[in-house]
Amino acid sequence: MPRIPIVMPQLGESIAEATIVAFNATVGSEVHGDQEVLEVETQKAVMGVTSPCSGTIQEWTAEAQGSYAVGEILGYVECSEEEANRLGLIVDAPAPEFAEVRPEALPHGYSPGETSISPFSTAPSQSKSSSNVAPTLRGLPVPAHASGASFLSPRLKARMAELGLHAADLAGIAGSGAAGRLTIEDFEKFLAQLDQQHLSQASSMRVAVADAMRRSWTRPIATVGTPVVIDPLLSHRKASSPKAGPALYALRALAMALGENSALAGRLIGDKIVHPRSIDVGFAVEAEDGVLVPVLRNADQTKLRDLLVRYNDLVDLARRRRLPADATGGSIATVTNFGTFGLEWATPIPLPEQTLVLGMGAGRVVPKWDPSTEEFRPATEAHFTLSFDHRVLDGGGAGRLLTRIAELLAKPEEL
Repeated sequence: MPRIPIVMPQLGESIAEATIVAFNATVGSEVHGDQEVLEVETQKAVMGVTSPCSGTIQEWTAEAQGSYAVGEILGYVECSEEEANRLGLIVDAPAPEFAEVRPEALPHGYSPGETSISPFSTAPSQSKSSSNVAPTLRGLPVPAHASGASFLSPRLKARMAELGLHAADLAGIAGSGAAGRLTIEDFEKFLAQLDQQHLSQASSMRVAVADAMRRSWTRPIATVGTPVVIDPLLSHRKASSPKAGPALYALRALAMALGENSALAGRLIGDKIVHPRSIDVGFAVEAEDGVLVPVLRNADQTKLRDLLVRYNDLVDLARRRRLPADATGGSIATVTNFGTFGLEWATPIPLPEQTLVLGMGAGRVVPKWDPSTEEFRPATEAHFTLSFDHRVLDGGGAGRLLTRIAELLAKPEEL
């Protein structure tokens, strides 16, 4: 009699494997089609795996608490020929107890000595007798141990390394291989098409920025934002001499907030949060064909007026691309004032070695309700955004940090 494999199904678009939690049917148990015979756990939920047909559980090849990829065989159900036909297994003649198939036709998970038929075989099987069992279902929803179109063969990776390309450079190519895989032929066709386009050489700084952003985006980045009334900041700045830029106010407020709880700027390494040794905060400066990020050390312990001279010097050096070594790298967060470009809202990306980046938008005069006078009054408001590594920080923590920054900016004389 035929036996049908119970395979790990595709449990979600991004799910590549699941862990066996419990067996709901034992060997020898009678089951019917679509009966839940296994419970499996993914990172998102506990789900059931059903029997592909009615019959008897003949064998479990999977073990409890073991993790198995999509498409792997977990066990077998022995069924009648009528059930095999219902599943699309066409039986031409009486078959022996177990049909024998060629090793190259066996799906992933079979050993060479297995003698079973599978609805997922990629080629018809041939028995030593006159029977011929031909599966009509082929392929899996996604390739096991792969992530759809992101799978790159060793040959393709070698070719990309030869040309200095990354996977992100191929994001616009539609793969023609199985399950959307990108083939070497797709890649070479893409290169041939590039030769017909207008090309210009990217500067070394642009390449460096691109590489940093590519590495940053391998993490789950999220952004929260809130409007902040900046009239107190503007009044304090107007009365000060020399005058600090709005970005320096934001930097100092961020540094003070992180000085109160440095874990918010920690980095996740394995299963440990690495806390920063000091509150060193960078700020973005637009330079020729890119952005540089000079760093102010121990910004939480240095008053705003004492940071100003160093800040102005670093802005000038950055624009001339003459930053000293002690003013680059090692920062735990960055401040960027995208409001200088007239932008009210943006979602900047933290540097690869950082968890946070604080963004400041352009100020706009808006009506603001005054409870004391029970009327609307004009106020200058700017949107502040905080982009963060979601592995380290959740939306609630990010929101509280942003609220604390707004509170500090409301009292600029204390910065």
